[in-house]
Amino acid sequence: MKRYKIAAVFMIIHGGFMEIGGCLAIIPALIMGSDKFDIGQYFSFKLPYFQDNLYLMIIMGAMYGVVRVIGAVGLLKNKMWGLSLSIINCVITMTLMMFLLPAGIMDGIFACSSLILILTQYFGDRKVTD
Repeated sequence: MKRYKIAAVFMIIHGGFMEIGGCLAIIPALIMGSDKFDIGQYFSFKLPYFQDNLYLMIIMGAMYGVVRVIGAVGLLKNKMWGLSLSIINCVITMTLMMFLLPAGIMDGIFACSSLILILTQYFGDRKVTD
């Protein structure tokens, strides 16, 4: 159970501070106006489509952060849906982290660490074959 709690804390930090917090930090830039503040100079996506739709990507990041925190809370409460949602979040993050660099590196560290902790706790010392 201890590894689940550590993984949940990682996911709360990742979803709460990085995803949701990062999106909330954009609010002053939106208030000042996009002509005074070019957010594209601080974030670089590997795909031009993402770079062209940066504000939509920020909204998606906030939604993704909320889902990550919900999964982490479910994991802390020892719910099976929290375990499933957390695994889904980690796998999707591992798939998509390469499109956002250099922030994707930090996404990968949190997601991979959480997934390893979750899987080692769930499967324990079981062998593949007897």
